[in-house]
Amino acid sequence: VQLQASGGGLVQAGGSLRLSCAVSGLTFGNSAIAWFRQAPGKEREGVACIVSDNDDTVYSDSVKGRFTIARDSGNNTVFLQMNSLKPEDTAVYYCAALVTGARIKYYWGQGTLVTVSS
Repeated sequence: VQLQASGGGLVQAGGSLRLSCAVSGLTFGNSAIAWFRQAPGKEREGVACIVSDNDDTVYSDSVKGRFTIARDSGNNTVFLQMNSLKPEDTAVYYCAALVTGARIKYYWGQGTLVTVSS
């Protein structure tokens, strides 16, 4: 399973960015794709998640109402639309595949840096 994140950059507060996560080698059933982020000096936190079987979504309280996660199954790509960005959204964003089985297995992509200026 390989994941390739892209779309990060520099944006002013209040602006928008769309991150993409290209997924290969994964059967989307029994799995979920999630976005995590890690700000300097902070622990990695979950931001959003989409379940592959039914497209159910979950968001952290800090991004709810501003970020939207969506899946393009035809192109095996998951997007994170980020609106109304705040300086505290500055972080390296990672996408990950969570595959269910006897236990959940994580596959990680490389990060993409999002910087929000005030």
